[in-house]
Amino acid sequence: MVPFPEEPAAARGTSEAQPPGPAPTGAAPLPGPGPSDGPEAVVEKVEVELAGPAGAEPPQPPEGGWGWLVMLAAMWCNGSVFGIQNACGVLFVSMLKTFGSTDDDKMVFKTAWVSSLSMGMIFFCCPIASVFTDMFGCQKTAVVGAAVGFIGLLSSSFVSSIEPLYLTYGIIFACGCSFAYQPSLVILGHYFKKRLGLVNGIVTAGSSIFTILLPFLLRVLTDTVGLFHTLRVLCIFMFVLFLASFTYRPLAPSAKDKEGGTKGGNNRFSLFSRRKFSPPKKFFNFALFKVTAYAVWAVGIPLALFGYFVPYVHLMKYVNERFQDGKNKEVVLMCIGITSGVGRLLFGRIADYMPGVKKVYLQVLSFFFIGLMSMMIPLCGVFGALIAVCLIMGLFDGCFISIMAPIAFELVGAQDVSQAIGFLLGFMSIPMTVGPPIAGLLRDKLGSYDVAFYLAGIPPLIGGAVLCFIPWIHSKKQREIGETTGGEKMEKMLENQNSLLSSSPGIFKKESDSVI
Repeated sequence: MVPFPEEPAAARGTSEAQPPGPAPTGAAPLPGPGPSDGPEAVVEKVEVELAGPAGAEPPQPPEGGWGWLVMLAAMWCNGSVFGIQNACGVLFVSMLKTFGSTDDDKMVFKTAWVSSLSMGMIFFCCPIASVFTDMFGCQKTAVVGAAVGFIGLLSSSFVSSIEPLYLTYGIIFACGCSFAYQPSLVILGHYFKKRLGLVNGIVTAGSSIFTILLPFLLRVLTDTVGLFHTLRVLCIFMFVLFLASFTYRPLAPSAKDKEGGTKGGNNRFSLFSRRKFSPPKKFFNFALFKVTAYAVWAVGIPLALFGYFVPYVHLMKYVNERFQDGKNKEVVLMCIGITSGVGRLLFGRIADYMPGVKKVYLQVLSFFFIGLMSMMIPLCGVFGALIAVCLIMGLFDGCFISIMAPIAFELVGAQDVSQAIGFLLGFMSIPMTVGPPIAGLLRDKLGSYDVAFYLAGIPPLIGGAVLCFIPWIHSKKQREIGETTGGEKMEKMLENQNSLLSSSPGIFKKESDSVI
């Protein structure tokens, strides 16, 4: 699903404003964004405070080196975390076979809670994970998260009924994944700036690659060794993630960086010393919601996602019921994974050419097609038509995910983008947790998935309509800020001119006498 402060967005959003002089010793800390502070104003305040002497260059990440290994580790994180989640349809079918009972007519509803709770908890824990990342750094947070995820997944392989999976798989495993996932987004901005769009596309494509391959692997494993041994095999992925998280080492300033920071040359050292000299950040900065455009975005995205995760959970079960004679039914999930990877790279690149908040229109487009394709799933009478629907759905799924972080940066600026993303992912957890169980309940009551998929297509359309207002709201706020700033500058010029006249009246009198 993402740039952050002292994070991806920080590398991209450096203001060019220069400070008028050294700050006074007892200067008050920078305030958070308020009703009169737009994103640009917030970024400017932060960068003026950190930029150092006049003429200092913006911080420049190394653009490679060890960063390429960090990129591969972050790619593995995205793949192992969301590849397992996106392939949950195969595990869903296996859970029904393992724990199912002919006497329990709500088994689909109960089983759907496992996958939906897991995906929901990943996003629900993101605000907390962002705070831990700020406090303890990327490496420690990711390593501990991967270890917790490993423990949760391993303990899931020893349960005897569906209910304990709510705790082991739905909560412990998911919370560990969340704490491993958040730092993988943060660390990229430390190492890349110019190539950040490309690197972010490659990293997020990791989940697409795993989504392509894991359904086949999981089907073979569940058919041959069963559900429990399959979960133990998946623990290998989490153990590799645990080792990969050690690559998220913080950048250490070189002697040249320190010298440049002291003399006011290439002030890259300001990036490394940012935590030391920047004002302490609030644990939860609720002042973000005073930015109206962000508040609308934080409502519109969760509203659109009530039906988003339904196909991932129930599509395999639906295919087994609708196309009983078909083979290699996992190809539908593979199709979503393939085009989702293409969409992340393609639309991520397109977003680089779209100015400012207008990137939101790409999300509007993606939600329109995701909703439409969900409604078309029950209308597919042949398996080929369903594959075509899944290909289109995956393409725009990649579009929605790849541009989420750039939009957040445009709305709130570099200083607060980490918690802005964290809050949004937390809100996303509610619809993604609730949607699939409701679809399962409708399937149990009506005996068919048709109504469930029809209803799953409505929220993306409504959410997309809400997002259409964001560019207008944002541009209106920027005009108000521009008018206020222009008026303040004019008043300051007049005050300076009046002060000069009052302090040196004789000079202007002599000049006027000579003219006469």
